[in-house]
Amino acid sequence: MSYVVPPASITRLPVSGSQDSFPVRRVYCVGRNYAAHAREMGFDPDREPPFFFCKPADAVVPVSLGQTLELAYPAETSNYHYEIELVVAIGTAGSNIAQQDALKHVWGYAVGLDMTRRDLQIKMREMGRPWEIGKAFDYSAPIGPLHKATEFGEPTDAAIWLKVNGADKQRSDISQLIWSVAETISWLSRYFELQPGDLIMTGTPEGVGPVVSGDLMTGGIDRLGEIKVRVI
Repeated sequence: MSYVVPPASITRLPVSGSQDSFPVRRVYCVGRNYAAHAREMGFDPDREPPFFFCKPADAVVPVSLGQTLELAYPAETSNYHYEIELVVAIGTAGSNIAQQDALKHVWGYAVGLDMTRRDLQIKMREMGRPWEIGKAFDYSAPIGPLHKATEFGEPTDAAIWLKVNGADKQRSDISQLIWSVAETISWLSRYFELQPGDLIMTGTPEGVGPVVSGDLMTGGIDRLGEIKVRVI
């Protein structure tokens, strides 16, 4: 059988210490999953269960070890924000996953950025419309190399941070997640059958803010290393 148009290529993430790569299927994102960030966005984190939005797989931009990714400032925005996040890679399928079994479905972890056209996101939110143009645009998810779950260990505590041009902007710990990795997987799997290749971006701590052309973002998580992204 032939295709009437060329099929899309598979988005792949590098795997730390290996020539292998991880094929990306879907990208799920958790909204407002750190209390301080929820408050800085004007919401009460104690009043809502987790909620999710998605990015397309081809929004992912792999960032290899030691690489400084050059990322073009996106169109139709004047308020382009960084959000540093722990990324979870699913390796085993499942639905209605019990919380105590959730981490068995994880292949690995990585450092990622949920880049956001904040002005468009806020405008859509105020109009009661979906966030896609603010969150799901091209190249909106730079992600570093994946580390096997056994290398990272239990995702219960690890410092997470982001600097812009060497200045601290975000600094917290994944222990501050409102919904832990296991809870997030369990909750999400009630609504979607998770499959190998799925990514979950688990939310960002407080301190989000804008970047402009020329800015260098350096973000990291303990035991997962750093990624560097320059806006051009």
